[in-house]
Amino acid sequence: MKSGKTELALAALAACGSLTACGGSPAEQAPAPAAATSGSTQSARVSANTAGEAEIAAALRAAGVSNPERWAKEVVEYRPYAVDDSDLTSLRENLAKYNPGQGTVDKIVSALTP
Repeated sequence: MKSGKTELALAALAACGSLTACGGSPAEQAPAPAAATSGSTQSARVSANTAGEAEIAAALRAAGVSNPERWAKEVVEYRPYAVDDSDLTSLRENLAKYNPGQGTVDKIVSALTP
């Protein structure tokens, strides 16, 4: 019985040791996936209907929109958007009221899905 407990304790120590070794490895590799993620974030689109204001602002920032927090508020204010309107025509019309320029509107819409 005592040897069973000893074997169990040794197995637990071995498992902890291997988990610690494994735990250190991904932490060292974390910067590489993070770099890949930030590259894909620029092309990531968020839902204009369901994403939170902060999430929309982050997507707009990644798309190169200046003052993304302000535009995220406008996106949220004019919800809901028709899910079958991939060009977000109603959002474009509402944003045009503020005269942001066609390039800015295009960047905003490029970061969003209905």
